[in-house]
Amino acid sequence: MFFGFAFFDFAGVWAALPLFYGFSKVPYISYFWAFPKITARGVDKEKWRLIRLSLAVSVVLMGLKFYAYYITGSTAILTDALESIVNVVASCVAMYSIYLSSQPKDSNHPYGHGKIEFFSAGIEGILIIIAGIFIVYQSIYTFFFPEPLNELPVGMILVGFSGLANGALGYLLQKRGKVLNSLTLVADGKHLSTDAISSFVLILGIAIIYFTDLFFLDSVFSMGFAAYIIYNGYTLVRHSVGGLMDEINPLAMGMVVRILNKHRKENWIDIHNMRVQQYGGDSHIDLHLTLPYYFDLVKVHDEVHRVEEVLEENLPGYVEVFVHADPCIPESCCHYCQLKACPVRKFPKSKKIKWDEQNMAKNQKHYHELSSANPLEPTS
Repeated sequence: MFFGFAFFDFAGVWAALPLFYGFSKVPYISYFWAFPKITARGVDKEKWRLIRLSLAVSVVLMGLKFYAYYITGSTAILTDALESIVNVVASCVAMYSIYLSSQPKDSNHPYGHGKIEFFSAGIEGILIIIAGIFIVYQSIYTFFFPEPLNELPVGMILVGFSGLANGALGYLLQKRGKVLNSLTLVADGKHLSTDAISSFVLILGIAIIYFTDLFFLDSVFSMGFAAYIIYNGYTLVRHSVGGLMDEINPLAMGMVVRILNKHRKENWIDIHNMRVQQYGGDSHIDLHLTLPYYFDLVKVHDEVHRVEEVLEENLPGYVEVFVHADPCIPESCCHYCQLKACPVRKFPKSKKIKWDEQNMAKNQKHYHELSSANPLEPTS
């Protein structure tokens, strides 16, 4: 028990030092805090403003929750306070993550540094799981060795205030994180929103204890919160591992498919073998573009450039597109080719194949779809 509390107390003091001494006078923070001044061109100022706001609010609310635990002795409130430590540490990690992900690619990192955001989310998830495990231990201990609870109404007010602040900040971070295409901001916002929900549920639990005098419920509610916290930590780690292993992102793939469908040209006979990888707020896209076989090199280059422009202008963040041009096969492609004035057409157009996440990801031209069960559109 002593060592567990000593660890979390030390972590809290470590994170709170900047509030007392100023960010520029604490070595481990002044280095991070100076990043925008060092690399102002490479760092999105709004991301830095939001993540610094998240850190400052998290430190203040952490102190508020530990004070609420100090005056009430409630293990349930302690669970909320311990999760606040995770918020503070996660915000510090997120600051470094946002700085590093915004750095330009170099010879050692040809795809940039965006994947650090997946590391950040994974670290945050691991910290959440550790906090949840500690809460389980503390809940079991207090269940068998209960302690009297005091000043529960005051504790409910303090926890309620922190819940409102976390909820508002979490909504802001998620909203702006999606606009700025920042996985770190979105993850931090979801974490704070989860913390806000748990705080409001906690208030309900404390109210039940206050009016029923069933003090053992304090440990029961804490166990429930711990399970919820551990689950959220697992989902963050799972998302982090998926991103680091380039697991397909259906949302990103779907966005690219919609953009290409909207700007589809008749010269683009089909697009296949498409891969969409995300590196933080940046995207890397590989695809094969089937063009009429009689196009000369200049014409092929122009069509490839048009595809690149469509994606670069309509996707958020920095977008890198690699296009491999394939020649059409008249015997197979004429049936779905949309080019009206084709001088070498051998068969009339009979079908229009829908572009979707499935056929655009396959490493084969779309004429294979003519003999499959995939949906076909009649020609217009």
